[in-house]
Amino acid sequence: MTAAISVSHLNKIYASGFQALRDINLDIRTGEIFALLGPNGAGKTTLISIVCGLVTPSSGSVTVDGHDIAAEYRTARALIGLVPQELANDMFTSVWATATFSRGLFGKAPFPAYIQKVLKDLSLWEKKDNKIATLSGGMKRRVMIAKALAHEPRILFLDEPTAGVDVELRKDMWEMVRALRASGVTIILTTHYIEEAEQLADRIGVINKGELILVENKAELMRKLGQKQLILELREPIAAVPAALAKHQLALADDGHKLIYSYDTQREYIGVTDLLDDLRSAGLRFKDLATTERSLEDIFVGLVSERR
Repeated sequence: MTAAISVSHLNKIYASGFQALRDINLDIRTGEIFALLGPNGAGKTTLISIVCGLVTPSSGSVTVDGHDIAAEYRTARALIGLVPQELANDMFTSVWATATFSRGLFGKAPFPAYIQKVLKDLSLWEKKDNKIATLSGGMKRRVMIAKALAHEPRILFLDEPTAGVDVELRKDMWEMVRALRASGVTIILTTHYIEEAEQLADRIGVINKGELILVENKAELMRKLGQKQLILELREPIAAVPAALAKHQLALADDGHKLIYSYDTQREYIGVTDLLDDLRSAGLRFKDLATTERSLEDIFVGLVSERR
């Protein structure tokens, strides 16, 4: 199967000498939700802009469903819908006119029934005759999505799609993204909300300082890099960890009321059984225990910190 997007040895160096992208190689699979994470200035928007034909690469190649973005620009661009970070709407036109005009820009014949479906799916139908200037910030962002979908793209870029919207609207938009993927649309998402990537993505890429430092299935990423903690609540507080328990590298917390044991889930030897035996031998008794697991946010922060 042809990849929805294939990026090969992509570099971008601006006239100032700043290198925004460094030898990016990436295949995005048809029908997946791919989340691209990275701090501000990491290169996320530059990468999206090149794929969408808005920025010229310094070197390398990009194909969209097998079509080279330079040699077959119109064909490649027609397959893509883009929702940029910044709101870019004509504030004095109606929602309906905006979506219809966007469809026409791609040479598509009028299709009122499809535009109606898009607006209904985005909860914009009741606002179809409203001027965009009268809409809330969240509704204006939905109009941006309607514009991106108006020409029936098979690939959708969402660049920080829920920035500045409230939690309820964000979750509504998550449902919309899942529905689009279910209809066969490939979705590339950049986000600052780690929870968003954790909820939506099939695969995750992490970019930092223009380099793609990791691409992994979300579940596999969390399995490989996930770290668990076993938290033991002691019956009686202790002032220090006994020397006999030193090999377990325990941390003391909550004024001596808790011991914390950290371990990697991918290791064959975890050591929890030995720890419990050693606790009994040291005369320490606990009244409760719990486990916590590293979140995707913890993993992301750790990866970026390692590359500084």
